[in-house]
This record gives sequence, C-alpha cells and structure tokens, in this order.
Amino acid sequence: MEYNQKFIPEGWNDVNRAFSMQELNLAAINGNIMQAKVTRCDSNYNLYLDLGNNLTGIIPREEIEALNVDETGFPKPNICTSKINKFVQFKVKDISKKDTVILSRKAVGKEAIKWMKNDLKEGMIVYGIVKNIRPYGAFVEIGGGIVGLVHIEDISVARIKSPYERFKIGQKIKIVIKSIDRKTNRVILSYKEMYGTWEDNIKDFKEGMTVTGIARETEKRKNGIFVELKPNLIGLADYKENIEYGSNLEVYIKRIIPEKKKVKLLIIDSKKPYIK
Repeated sequence: MEYNQKFIPEGWNDVNRAFSMQELNLAAINGNIMQAKVTRCDSNYNLYLDLGNNLTGIIPREEIEALNVDETGFPKPNICTSKINKFVQFKVKDISKKDTVILSRKAVGKEAIKWMKNDLKEGMIVYGIVKNIRPYGAFVEIGGGIVGLVHIEDISVARIKSPYERFKIGQKIKIVIKSIDRKTNRVILSYKEMYGTWEDNIKDFKEGMTVTGIARETEKRKNGIFVELKPNLIGLADYKENIEYGSNLEVYIKRIIPEKKKVKLLIIDSKKPYIK
C-alpha cells in the first residue's frame, strides 16, 4: 500500500538553497518545516546551519533531538558532531538577531512522533534513507528524524550474511512499516516486500533454462545448496562440494513447482566470490 507521507527523511531533497528573511519570518509564523545543511558543531554542542544570504541558523543543544537524550535531558555529544555536513530539518524559533536565526530540530521531531503514533500504520510503504548498518540489520530514517530498524531477515527472502550486501549508507529507498511500538516509539521495518512476490519473480524463469545465481547457504545434512536467482526467489540445487557462500553459479532449472513455491536446480559451473 502506497502512502503519501507527511514527513520525508532529512536530506531526501539534497538541494542547499538560500532563504530570505521574509521566508524565515513566514516560517516562524506558520510553523513551516524547513531544511538546511549543518556547517559545524561548537564546543557546547550547538549546531550551526548555512541558511544562505549571509544568514546563520543556530540549533541550540537542547533543541537538537526529541529522542535519544542523555540523563541530563540533552542530546548526546555525538548526535551533534554526527550532523556536520548533513541536512537537518527545523522550525524557526526566534529571529530577534539581525544575522542569526534560532532554530529547533526538536520541534520537528515532536511533530514527527505524533505523525508516527497517529498516522503511520503497519503495511504502509514510506520513503527512507539508510543511516547506519549493523551486522543484525540497518537503521533507516523515514521522516522527521524518526529512525526504524529493518532486521537482516526482513531485508530479502534470500538469506544474507550482512546488510551491506543489499544496502549502503545514504541510500534512498522505499520500505514497509512492519510494526510500531507506540509506547517506546520504536518502528520495525521490512524491505523484502519491495522485491516483489514469488509469483512476480518466477515470471522471468522457465524449466530448461540455464541462468546465473548466487550461493547462499547449504541445507542441513548437505542435502542441497540454496541459490539466489533474485533477492526474493530462491532455488534448491543438488549438493556439490566446495561451493562457498556468495559464489556465482551457473545453474540449470530442472523443475518449477508453483503450488509449493519451489524451484529445483542443477549446478553446472561455479566461480568463487570476489573479495576486495
């Protein structure tokens, strides 16, 4: 299910535009959400933004985060330094000084949390940007600073050893809302739906074809090798010695069984994976 989301991820539109004082005044009155790039983080962990037209925006430390604060109620120092040269969203808080505008990212975050709790539903497809990758999954921002986790098993039907096999940091994607814990503000995401269903993927394959695939894992007791034909399409090949994970395989499609969503393969040739 597609969804026209209210908030978009920070940096989705990566144009560093200049704002006029008139625009900033209107934004302060109307509560508009704006975006600019962070130029530095000072010793007190305040953020400085380039607003163009010789205007500087400052996000005080206490206005950086709506979530992820330390025991003092302030964002952790690494939150500040990690934003340098990144786009952040904000609302205009105060324009009393001539060339300096006080901004709030926290205000955007609080509004985004309400959006997450009230408007987001399981099964919705939203825009996201991959912000961090860990062995167990990837963290994806889906708008207004809200970050969700896609576990490695929800990245694709084909089992992978590392999320880096599918994602890179900064990658712009569409992703599915899998679940929302509205008490803890935790969002769990899923990406495998974006590769299409088994029925969608099998259309490109016929019995008797010779195609290429990737070795993913060996079936227990060495009864076979699972081969990725597409991220959401796996076939089972007869077991063959010395096939490594990630090897490029040339396989023959022996049989397609739609009612069981199974593909039976025969390995013809293999090439070991290239490791940098």
